[in-house]
Amino acid sequence: MEYLVAGLGNIGAEYASTRHNMGFMVLDAWAQASNTLFSVGRYGSIAEVSFKGRHFHLLKPSTYMNLSGNAVRYWLQKLSIPVENLIVISDDLNLPFGTIRMRQGGSAGGHNGLQNIIDTLETDAWARIRVGIGNEFSRGGQVDFVLGDMSEEEIRQIPEISSRIIQGIKDFSTIGAQKAMSFLNSRIKKEENVEKNAGETSEN
Repeated sequence: MEYLVAGLGNIGAEYASTRHNMGFMVLDAWAQASNTLFSVGRYGSIAEVSFKGRHFHLLKPSTYMNLSGNAVRYWLQKLSIPVENLIVISDDLNLPFGTIRMRQGGSAGGHNGLQNIIDTLETDAWARIRVGIGNEFSRGGQVDFVLGDMSEEEIRQIPEISSRIIQGIKDFSTIGAQKAMSFLNSRIKKEENVEKNAGETSEN
């Protein structure tokens, strides 16, 4: 069983530790943990890891964020991978930092990279994992925020975030999308319950 896992980001050392490169960071962590290296190919860098008979092709597009669809389409076709076996990892301004949400299908949520993939593939019927980067910026500062470097505290959280996402993708391939989404989205539910309970306590 073959899967394409595309992590979105911008190429170049100047973008390496920026919030918009969350997808690259997760794939780098997976490759490092698997003792494998990326090789430069058309439209991006590619690495391969295996788990229980599943083969994951890790793709870091070299097309820049807003043209990510070209790289994803090329590698899906080259590797003969069906679109339902595509998983895309991206950052998300609408989620608190470190929050992970997985879903199948749906809109791009304002993310230009996801939108370009939808437009290029002419379908949204593929899985995406969105990683929260927060939205702590003043009005008009969105671009500087997403292209800004993470704080030291945020960088320290990347290994845990990556590990959780990697496990979720393995679950997706072995025990199904619903259980993978339940695993990855469970922290959100717990946080929501904590906030709700805190609110109820303060009202009493």
